[in-house]
Amino acid sequence: MTERVINGLSVDVEDWFQVGAFEGVIDRSNWDGLADRVERNCSAILDMFAKADVKATFFTLGWVAQRHGPLMRQIVAAGHEIASHGWDHERVFRLDSKSFAADLERSRKVIEDAAGVEITGYRAPSFSIDSRTPWAYMVLAEQGFKYSSSVAPIAHDHYGWREAPRFAFKPLPWSDLIEIPVTTAHFAGRRLAAGGGGFFRVLPYGFSRWAIRQVNTRDGRPAVFYFHPWEIDPAQPRVTGASLRSKVRHYTNLSVMAEKLEQLVREFEWGRMDVLAHREASRAVDLAA
Repeated sequence: MTERVINGLSVDVEDWFQVGAFEGVIDRSNWDGLADRVERNCSAILDMFAKADVKATFFTLGWVAQRHGPLMRQIVAAGHEIASHGWDHERVFRLDSKSFAADLERSRKVIEDAAGVEITGYRAPSFSIDSRTPWAYMVLAEQGFKYSSSVAPIAHDHYGWREAPRFAFKPLPWSDLIEIPVTTAHFAGRRLAAGGGGFFRVLPYGFSRWAIRQVNTRDGRPAVFYFHPWEIDPAQPRVTGASLRSKVRHYTNLSVMAEKLEQLVREFEWGRMDVLAHREASRAVDLAA
């Protein structure tokens, strides 16, 4: 049964110095002077996806798209979807509706100009749409986005909306905009983060296999998986000044990530997030109901 479910595969396109774990020690004003490794890492990911014959969605920072237009067009030419990850990885709950709208407008224009295609999807940096930001969906709908994948329906010290539905939902009664949360699994009455990123790197591969199979077979729904280009780059520069927790989260198992990803993309069926959103629209829960 798992082979017949097409899961959502996504890449959050940001460089090693743009991650939330290091935002307190690397100032945005210094980004242009740091080693740029996102293009080489994305090229390796594109090769991996081509060999496995899978398509994915690349949620891209506007800051990255502005500096890497050829990469954006390469992604599109390979049949993948380009979507927005905001401008410079500022979390939504640190913005108000006006500044969030400006962030969306700026990043969307730059990404569309660089890629040469219209974008319809959005993922908030660090899954930062939650119970504090109900206005964010109104802004997304007003700007014409068709779907968001910005919610982690768990409790976490950096992010999370524990009360959110685990699967597709409609956050607004007057809009067709749908939210596709990142995957969680159930165990002993608890929700477990199982959608990729650091959890995928740190935990044994068997956990992710179990979680995706649970979602596909028991729940009958597609999984939503994500990772970052820097996660396949063990040679990236090391950051000093960050907390031990941040360093452990960021650097653990970078050397094995690519191999684990290769196994994942071969073992399950994968597709673009816009296609998944279209398929899930009819099953999306209406939060206003």
